[in-house]
Amino acid sequence: MQNAAILTVDDDPSVSRSVARDLRRRYGDRYRVIRAESGSTALDALREIKLRGEQVAVLLADYRMPGMNGIEFLEAAMDVFPLARRVLLTAYADTDAAINAINIVDLDHYLLKPWNPPEEKLYPVLDALLEAWLTTPAVTMPETKVVGHRWSARSFAVRDFLARNLVPYRWLRADEAEGARLLAAAGLGEADVPVVITTDGKALARPTETDLAAHVGMATTPASDLYDLAVIGGGPAGLGAAVYGASEGLRTLLVEQRATGGQAGQSSRIENYLGFPDGVSGAQLTDRARRQAQKFNAEMLTTREVVGLERQDPVTLLRFSDDTAVAAHTVVLATGVSYRLLDAPGLADLTGRGVFYGSAAIEAPNCSGEEIYIVGGANSAGQGAVYFSRFARKVHILIRGDDLTRSMSRYLIDQIEGIANIEVHPNTEVVGGEGRDHLERLTLCDRRSGRVATVPTSWLFVFIGAEPRTDWLGDVVARDGNGYVLTGSDLLADGLRPAGWAPSRDPYHLESSMPGVFAAGDVRAGSVKRVASAVGEGAMAVSLVHRYLEGR
Repeated sequence: MQNAAILTVDDDPSVSRSVARDLRRRYGDRYRVIRAESGSTALDALREIKLRGEQVAVLLADYRMPGMNGIEFLEAAMDVFPLARRVLLTAYADTDAAINAINIVDLDHYLLKPWNPPEEKLYPVLDALLEAWLTTPAVTMPETKVVGHRWSARSFAVRDFLARNLVPYRWLRADEAEGARLLAAAGLGEADVPVVITTDGKALARPTETDLAAHVGMATTPASDLYDLAVIGGGPAGLGAAVYGASEGLRTLLVEQRATGGQAGQSSRIENYLGFPDGVSGAQLTDRARRQAQKFNAEMLTTREVVGLERQDPVTLLRFSDDTAVAAHTVVLATGVSYRLLDAPGLADLTGRGVFYGSAAIEAPNCSGEEIYIVGGANSAGQGAVYFSRFARKVHILIRGDDLTRSMSRYLIDQIEGIANIEVHPNTEVVGGEGRDHLERLTLCDRRSGRVATVPTSWLFVFIGAEPRTDWLGDVVARDGNGYVLTGSDLLADGLRPAGWAPSRDPYHLESSMPGVFAAGDVRAGSVKRVASAVGEGAMAVSLVHRYLEGR
């Protein structure tokens, strides 16, 4: 139990050293022994231990200390480590106070000073208390903790960022006992939430995603100024390009603005991906792909936004939002698409507070026993409905069309039809939402009859199509009318190459109007919106990267 401590506090330095010496002699190989010479410094030490995610097994406090006596200290310490065993060190004249402390601070034992010989008067007591503490269920290991408000968009954003980046954490509400203890230990209050306590004990109040990434071990700064291949976007296409590029010896950089996996990474279950007959969650697939890319030494940056491309032969510059840049001989655009916002009155203000875009799987346990609504008729909506049906009492799927056959795979339709607590509402759309601190009601409209109804709910998950993330490209790369990147033969108008095209050849199949810049996955015009095709295009883009590099 090297992460657990025994803390002793006594204002007499000689006594403090003596008890610490006896404790280290017996328990120093299993516990950290910490000594303090005042109640206030001991409480500071406890708060630091708490923030580091470590444990305190036993507290030993002298009764007669100026400023804060032993009983007052143990009472305050209970708020920080309520499960720690408590011992009061007393003189014979203070035994009445020690007995009274049993009721005040639920004292486990009191020891008369001096306790010599420790083999008879100290160690048997501590052995029993440590054995009892070890059998207490709530002994925990260091972990990232998030303290926030239940219906807070900022708190949800922090939790969602950590979950999508596969960082394990424990969620604590600020208005509950353990969350309040952590805030007090960090010297913060409810106004400072969300607060993230990292595994090394650092408290981050209202952190940005860049703050979070830097403190949970994700890289945010490139290690080099020049790469063979820069991949922009960490969805299936980007991860596929990073794996194949790095495995074939290219110095590869993958830049992701928020979290690897993209929309696929949020899928609760993908059952039609080759090689996974029992299905695989988007998080599992993302984790495997990310570890595979890192195994081949691909460098991965998180929370970095690329805001522009600039050709400076023989390289392309990737300009970041903080005015820094890196250069790459080739680039793969794999920025994917984002869910469209549901344009209905009242919903914008409730985003993250009952209205969620994508599966938001971290909220599933909170939906237990409740009725939830899902908007959308494609595979992502179907996968979400199947997943949430395990928790919610009833799942309502709202679609604008007559049925699901137009945009959902048959295997998902069959699953939905076989789940009793899923109901599909055709020709139905959301026309409004209301609530004070969170979503409380939805207004639905039947598109055929025009009839409007209001339903009570705190949960709306939206999957209504997508749009490419390409506005940042401006005019440097040709796009179609919907913003998708044009590549290959789509760039040839009446057999003519794009304006400003310098090479003497036609663009390669996945190459954009900027030579050496390729597009893969959902961001590319004409792509098949499936995980397998995105991974395949990422791999294909790397083979074309090699052709480009060899032909220069």
